Amino acid sequence: MSPYPKLMEPLQLRAATLRNRIVMGAMHTRLETLDRANERLAAFYGVRARGEVGLVLTGGYAPNPDGIFEPGAPAFYDSSRMDEHRAIVGAVHDGGAKIALQIVHTGRYAKHDRCVGASTLRSRINPIGPRAMTTEEVWRTVSDFAATAALAREAGYDGVEIMGSEGYLINQFTAPFTNQREDEFGGSLENRVRFPVEIVKAVREKAGDDFLLIYRISAVDLVEGGMPGDEVQELARRVEAAGADLFNTGIGWHESAIPTIAAAVPRAAWSYAVRNVKEAVSIPVIASNRINTPEVAEDIIETGVADLVSMARPLLADPDFARKARLGRADEINTCIACNQACLDRIFTERTATCLVNPRAGREIEFADAPALSPKRIAVVGGGPAGMAFAVNAAERGHQVTLYEAASELGGQLNMARAVPGKSEFNEMLRYFRTRLTALAVELRLGHAVEAEELGRENFDEIVVATGVRPRRPDIAGLDHPKVLSYVDVLSRKVPVGRRVAIIGAGGIGFDVAEYLVGQDSEALVPEAFLSTWGADAELRSAGGLTEPAGDRPPPRELFMFQRKPEALGRRLGKSTGWILKTKLRRAHVAMIAGAEYRAVDDAGLHYVADGMPHVLDVDHVILCAGQESERTLYDRLVSLGASVRLIGGADVAAELDALRAIDQATHLAVAI
Repeated sequence: MSPYPKLMEPLQLRAATLRNRIVMGAMHTRLETLDRANERLAAFYGVRARGEVGLVLTGGYAPNPDGIFEPGAPAFYDSSRMDEHRAIVGAVHDGGAKIALQIVHTGRYAKHDRCVGASTLRSRINPIGPRAMTTEEVWRTVSDFAATAALAREAGYDGVEIMGSEGYLINQFTAPFTNQREDEFGGSLENRVRFPVEIVKAVREKAGDDFLLIYRISAVDLVEGGMPGDEVQELARRVEAAGADLFNTGIGWHESAIPTIAAAVPRAAWSYAVRNVKEAVSIPVIASNRINTPEVAEDIIETGVADLVSMARPLLADPDFARKARLGRADEINTCIACNQACLDRIFTERTATCLVNPRAGREIEFADAPALSPKRIAVVGGGPAGMAFAVNAAERGHQVTLYEAASELGGQLNMARAVPGKSEFNEMLRYFRTRLTALAVELRLGHAVEAEELGRENFDEIVVATGVRPRRPDIAGLDHPKVLSYVDVLSRKVPVGRRVAIIGAGGIGFDVAEYLVGQDSEALVPEAFLSTWGADAELRSAGGLTEPAGDRPPPRELFMFQRKPEALGRRLGKSTGWILKTKLRRAHVAMIAGAEYRAVDDAGLHYVADGMPHVLDVDHVILCAGQESERTLYDRLVSLGASVRLIGGADVAAELDALRAIDQATHLAVAI
């Protein structure tokens, strides 16, 4: 019996029987923009179906040309691409799962010249302003949703999901602040919910009674002028009466000033909003957002918050999540760490999505993963993300791997990253790698700073060097002064840090150090603390579910961040997470100085020039976060001895603490050897 009986319980929905309560949530991938797109999409969904999810939701398809997100984005309003959809459906059905097509009209989020909306109010995240839809166009769009649902049925889908959340078109009609209409679709609550209700009615009539109809409802808008909780409940009741079989819950709009899915959000933080929907209806409800372990998912169902759980990014990280949970092997799940670096950040910068912890995601057809024809003895030096990823992937193919690590524990610079508030999910990455290395019988030699000559005596077939990086020391007078520390000293907790601190360097490491020095773990671990800090109304009484954020707490330190470039600090942080970190530091009153020239550190403090004026900042410590250099001492020695050696990770390219690049490179090399 599975340790997660509620999660693994089957569910009957009209003609569809779901084998468990795990739903693969819809997500944008941009896979449709690549060559062999159909094959890629079928493989992408198919591998997750074989991983035993109960229901797959596709990425969003527009029901008409106005509704696409951008030119070339997915749409399904004629039968010209029917074969492509049938291939996707076939791959999922062959894997034993059910599949529903998500239908989404992006409304004022559309990045093209046909952008339309409930009103002419432009979104702050889109430079293109919408044209207000006429009443006739609204009714025509209702018919377009129904027509796409009929096409989905013809293609073999088990159902559709109507996207009514995240600030897309339907949500723009339901929220008072974006609905400034004076016709039958605007004004009163009854008028504002008419659009989604009529869509559900039309879809049910067009697609038939045995077709699964899911409505994704905005459980909490998290924008000023959004719906309060009682209006969300009334919308849910009316959509249920119109013919919906299942509610999926969305959290927040894309333009919300409150994080919703990043690692800064505690697990299951939005349960209160999901429960609000559940209490209003009699049909099943799906919980979503920041659910990344079977334990959390089981608790959500067992406590009555919801009947199913939706996981999108966790199934990028591990397509076999459901199967491992069923078998009681949760320790082998490659857990989503909610970093957003390879998924959302890539989507928001017009690239295809993949996953930091699983580079195969979205690239399934590029990895054959066949057993090695000639297994080799391979030495890997360095137990950071690159070394561990290579060792696991090489051992999975049958190679005999020995992993050397000079420190007494695995992890490398991950051990520093996981010390930062909001990055505790890195513990899951380390747990996964340790579990797999043990299961694959990789020989671990920890606390062993191996020498080139020793490696030579072992007669390995391959040597892979993943020795990482070392902090770069900038050319500043006085770096040997006792006030000067490196980020390694700080994040490794080797030394105490004073109350007035200057941070030199404002890249990702500089911001991590700042967060470490002034942040609080509770904000990313305790839902109540998170909601209070960011101003989310857990009672859902206010418009949009917002309330006043907790007042700024006195920071434990006075921080000053410096960078040489004369531009705003943090411009190169992650697209979907950088604003969160900058907001937190601003609330902690961290001073940020751009265009600085560093002159010296001495007893008086940090000497620098800004805006042409010399300054002396009296501080207790100056922390160097001025970049890294590749650590290649061992590599250079091996090359000098004539050894054949491969170089991966930071030892190859020292760019920030780039676990994304390191794991990707290591995985590709392991598959190639």
